[in-house]
Amino acid sequence: MPAALTWEEFARVDLRVGTVVEARAFPEARRPAYQLRIDFGPEIGLKNSSAQITHHYTPAALVGRQVLAVVNFPPKQIGKFMSEVLVTGFADADGHIVLAAVAGPVPNGSRLV
Repeated sequence: MPAALTWEEFARVDLRVGTVVEARAFPEARRPAYQLRIDFGPEIGLKNSSAQITHHYTPAALVGRQVLAVVNFPPKQIGKFMSEVLVTGFADADGHIVLAAVAGPVPNGSRLV
């Protein structure tokens, strides 16, 4: 069983919904990935993410899709690209990432509560 954590520890993880407004191939990445531009609404704005989700998704299928991301990790430099948020998902039976999703549309920037 995973280690228990307090409510305060959980509350420090800032999980927000955003809409992918741009997705393109990221050939410089070591593993197949896309560069995403995600709109998190007026409070957070537009953020970049590198996401290893190429097996199940095409760039065209990602644009307009809402994703759940951790927005308070420090930015990570990946080649010449700065990834600012961590898009969340689960590994399928073969280890390929399936995006975590909301059940219906919510305003960009909504926080997981």
